[in-house]
Amino acid sequence: MINPEFTKPRIISVSQLNYYVKSLLDNDPHLSSVFLTGEISNLTDHYKSGHIYFSLKDKNSVVRAVMFAGNARNLKFKPEEGMKVIALCRVSLYEPTGNYQIYVEDMQPDGIGALTLAFEQLKKKLEEKGIFSDEHKKPIPRFPRTVGVITSPTGAAVQDIRNILTRRFPSVDIVLCPVLVQGAQAPAQLINAVNLFNEYDLADVIIIGRGGGSIEDLWAFNDENLAYAIYASNIPVISAVGHETDFTICDFVSDLRAPTPSAAAELAVPDKKELIAYYNSQRQYISSIIDSKISKLKASLSEKKTLLSENSPEKNLLAISKNLDGLSKRFEVSVNRAYLEKSELIKSIGAKLEALNPVSVLRRGYGIAEKDGKTINSIKELKTDDILKLTLKDGTVNTKVLEN
Repeated sequence: MINPEFTKPRIISVSQLNYYVKSLLDNDPHLSSVFLTGEISNLTDHYKSGHIYFSLKDKNSVVRAVMFAGNARNLKFKPEEGMKVIALCRVSLYEPTGNYQIYVEDMQPDGIGALTLAFEQLKKKLEEKGIFSDEHKKPIPRFPRTVGVITSPTGAAVQDIRNILTRRFPSVDIVLCPVLVQGAQAPAQLINAVNLFNEYDLADVIIIGRGGGSIEDLWAFNDENLAYAIYASNIPVISAVGHETDFTICDFVSDLRAPTPSAAAELAVPDKKELIAYYNSQRQYISSIIDSKISKLKASLSEKKTLLSENSPEKNLLAISKNLDGLSKRFEVSVNRAYLEKSELIKSIGAKLEALNPVSVLRRGYGIAEKDGKTINSIKELKTDDILKLTLKDGTVNTKVLEN
């Protein structure tokens, strides 16, 4: 016979019900550790508390989810709306509301590694802020006096860098700042090293890097705060992380990316042998230019000397002097000829004048009769008793006309 006490319905509170259901879920071993795949939706990231609230959904269903700060801070990537993930969680009930939900302990992107996704997210974020822009890149000095090296003191990278720097440019000083290059403490040491070099102006250029490794090994060089430290550096930074195929955030923000630490050393300083060869070639080039210039100047000087000789004032004066001598002689001949011609003409005129000279006529026995100062040409001009002046060759006499 059934005890009526056991068939009598029990009346319980809502809190008792929620507590009971929560106990069932919490004590179910199948629900205490579940890998759940779905798409993130309704994402709320409480930056102050660090808790992340979201839903996971698939094609037909949805479940509420929460990831507390202690677990969220260990994520290598930033959850985003619409991202497909695989979550390690436990299923439970939130008693105050009676809603069942999942409590996520860890989470990975579905189909891509968490570190790879975190790298792409940070790269996109910093790229949008412009710190990868070429306009912020500083030139690497051509002849640095001091090269700063930030790397592990025990790795092969530091030896390669030191050997190449001293071989290529023996006069350069090397300042090594030893740091951890992987692990949780590595980013802080890398950041501190960059800041120290800048605070005390210890180098003209900085090489920061390490040898190759997995993405986990190189992860310290993907630190966001390290990127900001390199961006703010007043000293040019050469990134030399891993092998040629490895890329880190440090590579993108640095002023120059080298594929390997050895290549970084080659980019940091010039090659002594190349410099010597270059300066020798330049010396020969300059010498040939000078020789050519001197030859041209000599030729030009010789040409000007010849031209000056041909047009010298002395030569011109000599020619003018000779010309004047010729002109003088021709003038003298011309004057003498003209003198002779004029002399002959004067003699001829003189002879004619002499022939017409009254004195000459008088010397031949003729005389000149004048009356009242006028020469008498005819007796018709005379009368009896006219007084005449008679001029003969040796003088004059007065005479009187006795009869006409």
